[in-house]
Amino acid sequence: MSVSSKKRLPAAAPLAKTTFNRLQSGFLIHDVSRLRRTLYDQQLRPLGITRSQWWVLAHLSRNRGEPMAQIELARVLDLGKATLGGLLARLEAAGYISRTSTPEDGRVKHVTITRAGQNVLATIETVGAGLTRGITTGISNDDLDTFNRTLAIMKSNLLGMINPEDLAGEDDGPDAL
Repeated sequence: MSVSSKKRLPAAAPLAKTTFNRLQSGFLIHDVSRLRRTLYDQQLRPLGITRSQWWVLAHLSRNRGEPMAQIELARVLDLGKATLGGLLARLEAAGYISRTSTPEDGRVKHVTITRAGQNVLATIETVGAGLTRGITTGISNDDLDTFNRTLAIMKSNLLGMINPEDLAGEDDGPDAL
């Protein structure tokens, strides 16, 4: 069969500019998120810590030095117990957290950020602030405010569209960083 005699598929209807812009936004959000994660990973590597470990330390620091039950930490971080257990084991080996059993039930572990964990977290936050400044270079504060409001609306829309049961136990890590 010759090329000219092959059945041709009908040409796709051109996308309206609004539709294209909406599709393009999704791709751009994905690309920016992926590139941002890559950049953070590169910058954290010399500190010997991952974004996921940073995420755990950040949540523990919000507890103001008070121990947090490991099961509660898993729920707050939306991580499976096994995934969190591995992260905590590495953080504990590095001296960034401590885990203790509760007197009432030896199976219940409490997690606390250590002074070393607070110190590395402060370093990471400084690195993160510098990266954020670099990422947002050339964007006005007004544009950033509009962008943040827009993303918040998109997040709210997504949360309203997703079955809450499908959000529980996801292990995708600290995409909010």
